[in-house]
Amino acid sequence: MALSKKETEEMKPHIDKAVEKCVGFHESTLVTTAMNCLASGYDKRKTADKLSSLLETSKASRLADRIFEILDGMRNTQPKSSKKRHHEGDSHGGKKTKFEENGVVSSKEQSTKEKSAKEQLSPNQIKDMMANAQKMIEERKKALSALRSSDTRHKGLEPPSVSVQRTEEKAKKIAQLQAQIQSKLSTGVLKIPGLNRPEVINKPTPLILDSQGRTVDVTGKEIQLTHVIPTLKANIRAKKREEFRQQLQEKTVEDISESSFFDPRISAKPSIRNKRALRFHEPGKFQQLADRMRMKAQLEKLQSEISQIARKTGISSATKLAQIAPKIETQVDEIPAVEWWDSVILTADTYLNEEGYPLIKAQTITNLVEHPIQVKPPSEPLKTVHMHVFLTKKERKKLRRQNRREAWKEEQEKIRLGLEPPPEPKLRISNLMRVLGTEAVQDPTKVEAHVKAQMAKRQKAHEDANASRKLTDEQRREKKIRRLQEDTSLGVHVTVYRVRELTNASKKFKIETNAKQLFMTGCVVMFKDCNVVVVEGGPKQQAKFK
Repeated sequence: MALSKKETEEMKPHIDKAVEKCVGFHESTLVTTAMNCLASGYDKRKTADKLSSLLETSKASRLADRIFEILDGMRNTQPKSSKKRHHEGDSHGGKKTKFEENGVVSSKEQSTKEKSAKEQLSPNQIKDMMANAQKMIEERKKALSALRSSDTRHKGLEPPSVSVQRTEEKAKKIAQLQAQIQSKLSTGVLKIPGLNRPEVINKPTPLILDSQGRTVDVTGKEIQLTHVIPTLKANIRAKKREEFRQQLQEKTVEDISESSFFDPRISAKPSIRNKRALRFHEPGKFQQLADRMRMKAQLEKLQSEISQIARKTGISSATKLAQIAPKIETQVDEIPAVEWWDSVILTADTYLNEEGYPLIKAQTITNLVEHPIQVKPPSEPLKTVHMHVFLTKKERKKLRRQNRREAWKEEQEKIRLGLEPPPEPKLRISNLMRVLGTEAVQDPTKVEAHVKAQMAKRQKAHEDANASRKLTDEQRREKKIRRLQEDTSLGVHVTVYRVRELTNASKKFKIETNAKQLFMTGCVVMFKDCNVVVVEGGPKQQAKFK
């Protein structure tokens, strides 16, 4: 049956509580859906189907059951409507029924009978009634006093005979415990020195070892230390296992020695198979192996390149000779008498003999041309420079959308697993009534203050984040310098300017200041009609200086 608007409004706070209990937080959409279902006159199954679009099926069915329980409870507690009563009154036409008339008459008769009975009581009867009442009061007082006395006994106010008995029992128990301790000590499991003596030694007995490693006392006599027998089952099993292994080893040795066909060179395998223990590699072992393999591969590659170049240029014999020849440490500035490339075609260690003629091996000179190994220019970078891949605006938007969606999914998973609490609803003045609902109606001033405080908190968090990302004056200066300075390790660009006149001091100052600000070096050569300015730096610096 469909509910009226007033009834649905009355049920709203109860439905809100049921939703919060089921889901774990306030959800206005579920409340409105449930109220619409009740207003439309849906049954329990239809309501559960509607709620399952917003919730899981099990939770939706539970919530629907709870909502209809609340509805049944409200219908049962609600009295008959005033309209029905008014309708019944109208149908009778304002006339009282016989039942009502009889009721009125009977009540009047009862009152007249009571009055007559009171008038008929005599003074003696009244006295008897008073005496009976006093007796009942005295009996009640006795019962209360008996209860109080029993309470005081429970609290500890006992007669002296009971307390004496209790002390005797305690003394007996203490004596029994002492006897048990003495019996355990007398068995010899625990030997406490000086226990039966009048003077109890608190210090432990000193442990002295002789040259052979035996335990001796002060006089030098050997002492046999007491061995504590293991009581734990695990320790007892371990001891038994060790004894069994020793027995097996002894038996195998005896059996082998007794057998006539015994070869001492062959090792006998034990009957028990030992468990294979885990063997872990040392950290960094495979990394070292990989590094060695890489180095080996690089050396092989280098050697193959050298051999190919030597074969092409025809100086393989020279390289072999260079490998065989002993290495002599030469200084960098030292000029050799004969260069290494000329030593192959010369007969001696000099270019000219005493007569002034060169000493050349004729057989070494052929029609082949030797090309030197090409060396990379210093301006070329050592590492290969890869071109940056620039995405289009559409691709950048798509990538950002995907990343944000993944982050949102991860956050939702954490909330579902209970690792993080669910976030508070983002309140604004515009969505105040829609999110809070009845709470906003109950105390609007308090709710508005709460919303404004939340908005101020969000604004402050945003400003703090911006302030934390903001660079300081020093960082800004360093960034500016970093942008101006260029890497001149691979190559320096030099520009020469010719200026006709540099007599003006302001022009000189401009040239010097610009060079300093752009972190450039150079010099100025001044003459009458021809002044030269030489500037060194990177390509960007040169463009700005120009």
